[in-house]
Amino acid sequence: MVSGAMCSICKSNVGLVRPLAGGILLLALLYTFHPATTTSDNGKEKSPQEGAMIGTKHANRLIDSTSPYLLQHAHNPVDWYPWGPEALERAKKEDKPIFLSIGYSACHWCHVMERESFENDEIANIMNEHFICIKVDREERPDLDAIYMNAVQLMTGSGGWPMSVFLTPDLEPFFGGTYFPPEDRYGRAGFKRVLLSVAQVYREKRGEIEQRAGRLRGALSKLGGSAAGKGALTGKPIEQAVRELAGEFDPAWGGFGQAPKFPQASVIRLLLRHHKRTGDEEALRMATVTLDRMACGGIYDHLGGGFHRYSTDREWLVPHFEKMLYDNAQLAAVYLDAYQLTGKPLYRRVAKETLDYVLRDMTDESGGFHSTRDADSEGEEGKYYVWDCEEALGILGEEDGALFCEYYGVTESGNFEGRSILHVPLSIKKFAKKRGKGEAAVQSRLDHMRRRLLTVRDERVAPGKDDQILTDWNGLTISALARGYHVLGDETYRAAAEKAAEFILTKMKSGNRLLHAYRKGRSHIDANLDDYAYMTAALVDLYEATFDVRWIEEAKALANDMIKNFRDDANGGFFFTPEGRADLIVRNKSAHDGATPSGNAVAALALLRLAALTDDAALNETAVRTLRAFKVQMERSPAGYASLLAALDFHLGPVKEVVVCGEEDRSETQALLSAVRLRYLPNNVIALYDPQARNVKGAFRTLPMLQGKEAANGTPTAYVCVNRTCSAPVTSPEALAKLLDSD
Repeated sequence: MVSGAMCSICKSNVGLVRPLAGGILLLALLYTFHPATTTSDNGKEKSPQEGAMIGTKHANRLIDSTSPYLLQHAHNPVDWYPWGPEALERAKKEDKPIFLSIGYSACHWCHVMERESFENDEIANIMNEHFICIKVDREERPDLDAIYMNAVQLMTGSGGWPMSVFLTPDLEPFFGGTYFPPEDRYGRAGFKRVLLSVAQVYREKRGEIEQRAGRLRGALSKLGGSAAGKGALTGKPIEQAVRELAGEFDPAWGGFGQAPKFPQASVIRLLLRHHKRTGDEEALRMATVTLDRMACGGIYDHLGGGFHRYSTDREWLVPHFEKMLYDNAQLAAVYLDAYQLTGKPLYRRVAKETLDYVLRDMTDESGGFHSTRDADSEGEEGKYYVWDCEEALGILGEEDGALFCEYYGVTESGNFEGRSILHVPLSIKKFAKKRGKGEAAVQSRLDHMRRRLLTVRDERVAPGKDDQILTDWNGLTISALARGYHVLGDETYRAAAEKAAEFILTKMKSGNRLLHAYRKGRSHIDANLDDYAYMTAALVDLYEATFDVRWIEEAKALANDMIKNFRDDANGGFFFTPEGRADLIVRNKSAHDGATPSGNAVAALALLRLAALTDDAALNETAVRTLRAFKVQMERSPAGYASLLAALDFHLGPVKEVVVCGEEDRSETQALLSAVRLRYLPNNVIALYDPQARNVKGAFRTLPMLQGKEAANGTPTAYVCVNRTCSAPVTSPEALAKLLDSD
């Protein structure tokens, strides 16, 4: 079924954005109206091929774009425009509807629709004759993507990419969908029929089209626009979310619901938080079974590290093979959380291999991180990643090859188009026992084989890469690397996080204004809420990993800019875009998680943490107003707001404020810090007072919590404070651990 193969199904939004009643769907009209034909001046029918054509070698207006996705379409015979004044003004001047196509460079079905339709001269001519055609990269313009994805979901009840939307010249959507085949198939109307029928409906039913488009615009304006909820903020929505998730949980294979399954990092992190607060063993089981199954499934790259986008099946075996920076950043962080909580070596290994993958494969020479790896190579999805027995035996030899194939499920028949996706049917413990060998010895031998096969795989034709650097996704990655250094102590992660943060703060700004995208020396497109929120959170994480007070100062500056430009002063919370963007028909405000955590949720938690560290009541009040702004939505559909519920959990406290006093390079100081770093403490903040640090005065000014704290008789000392009440200072890791573990 084609809908199950969309590049990224908007599963998380379906049900929260409900289809409009009253006939907004025009799909039925495609079967009511006969496909239109064009006529020549003498009234005789002519085929579309007789119209003006753009040769396939012609470079259209996308040729000057920086986006890899737009550049992929720069030689289509479609007369594509990038989103901008030229296209929008032409639509109004010629009174033509707009065909808006939104996708991204790693999207498999975007490539399919391009090959089938956008490179088809006949279809291109129909598009050029009847529409102003605009191509948008969702990674460059998430603001446009959010608006028109909501519209498609309101019209159809689902969404995904490629997204295909028809707009009036006033930018109001009136019909849309996702992938359309060139001709009728899969139970879907063919794209040629859609184009001709929509053009005819637009000409002959213009008044009705505009009426419906106006109603849809009104519905879009109301999304997320409710007034702040009344009453106290409590933990009830968290408890309800956990109950809802338990009803959807797959006890055999982990995850929630049936296929396709997405790695919902925000949901897993909420379950870990809830277990920490309540001791709920079922919440922990849901989280760990899911993490275990994903780590052993084909969704995980067992040679190169890192996760693919999602699983097409219940068992996490057959992935959609694209790799997204944001997935790997979030999953590395959640595996680090789970490792702190459980001490399970598997979680440490997966977190480390995922971070190492990002550093090895997704890092730009500037220090920023690239966006995506395609699913396809040499025109085939997954070809780069799959193996067969003959290959493995030829590279590793008979004995090692047989061991490798048995452990990673490589068989003669294969599990994916005759070849095998690597996965782990048995845990290393059970496998070693079955073989009668020691676990450590078997693991070491397998690791050696993995390295050999990775070297061979590196010689294959690699999938394409979107090398854009996006501020929001880089913020997620900086957070993950900072957490990696904090938990694992690997200096490589600290250096990479600091280099990336420096790059964003120096190269992705225009004056004091943060920018969203960078590629090949060019930063452009004003930042959105996610850019500010994710980077603010990243800088707080970076401070708590490195204790360089500069990062808190930068975080506070970004937070204040975010509040100034994005806050909804009337109702609380944050809009996705600043005021004044004339090319947007609505100003979105949402706290619902999608593939990435909502900007409102990340902003709320970052502001709460920043307020605790800096004793800034105004930041705390803005965060609490954000929680109140979405109180009704959290109570109505809590499982869709996992990231906001995590912020709520932090707000409900108690929040432990930890200050360690002592020279950072002393072993006693490091022992105290290790007592914190080894523990899963989602509701704490930590600061270091190092009397030998370069900027001691700046640290006291920025972090009032340091004031009055000092080492006891020159011995490194720790303080733990809750609700402005501090325990007696302690000097031993054991005493500090006791304070941290107490309720």
